[in-house]
Amino acid sequence: MLVNDSDFDSLVPGLPLSRRTFVGASLATGFALAVRPVQGQSVIQTSATGLAAGDISIKAPDGVSVRAYWVQPSGKGPFPTVLVISEIFGLHEYIRDTCRRLARQGYQAIAPNLFQRQGDPATVGSVAEILSTIVSRVPDGQVMTDLDACASWAVANGGDSARLAITGFCWGGRITWLYAAHNPKLRAAVAWYGRLTGVPTDATPKHPSDLVSQMHAPVLGLYGAKDQGIPVSDVEDMRQDMARVGKRAELVIYPEAGHAFHADYRPSYRAEDAIDGWARMLAWFRENGV
Repeated sequence: MLVNDSDFDSLVPGLPLSRRTFVGASLATGFALAVRPVQGQSVIQTSATGLAAGDISIKAPDGVSVRAYWVQPSGKGPFPTVLVISEIFGLHEYIRDTCRRLARQGYQAIAPNLFQRQGDPATVGSVAEILSTIVSRVPDGQVMTDLDACASWAVANGGDSARLAITGFCWGGRITWLYAAHNPKLRAAVAWYGRLTGVPTDATPKHPSDLVSQMHAPVLGLYGAKDQGIPVSDVEDMRQDMARVGKRAELVIYPEAGHAFHADYRPSYRAEDAIDGWARMLAWFRENGV
């Protein structure tokens, strides 16, 4: 996959490096450079104490045991379930912590490793290589059926079948939109800076803008006006298209935010916007019965 500058820039905002410098340095220092917090930045840490949590495996329709992180409040349930979809960096600590934050709010949260068939982003030295060797090879259809398997597992393990939601970040934000068009049982979706348009490929034949009329669940979209990879015009077009076909959506644009403003481990983090978006997400879930 050819990685253009806007794709790259949207994924590594705030780093004082050119693309060439970043790629060269990353090859030497590995994944840590791609995700490390800036000096002095606090990283949110949510304890699992008092929660039920662990690494699990969920059998997908193709027979693969998809690894996932699972957490829920202690007790019997059933609990409303949120599927949590990662950025291109995969199932690392930030995503696990996000799951624990949701569990503290009364949710069962499941974050599957949707890249495991194609590779491990933690072992790849640069963002460009992650995109070209792993992310571009992950078929949307495979992701949808993996998420269906997670939803089924949830029901059998303390989740409420009538209260299913999804949220995702960056790559996972786009997947969130797609799943809202895929699963008629989904009650709510919250997409954090997920790409809305794109060039069709064999792995990604359609994008959210192509699926407006097929949306089953109401979608909250959270975007930054300064995102170098997702133009505000795309967000406004999606807002109008959803309204035109009578689909419920709320799209919020934070004027000073760029990409990945919720990612507290990255220089792009904006605490005020992240806190506001989190509150909007929880309200959206509750308004829609999750």
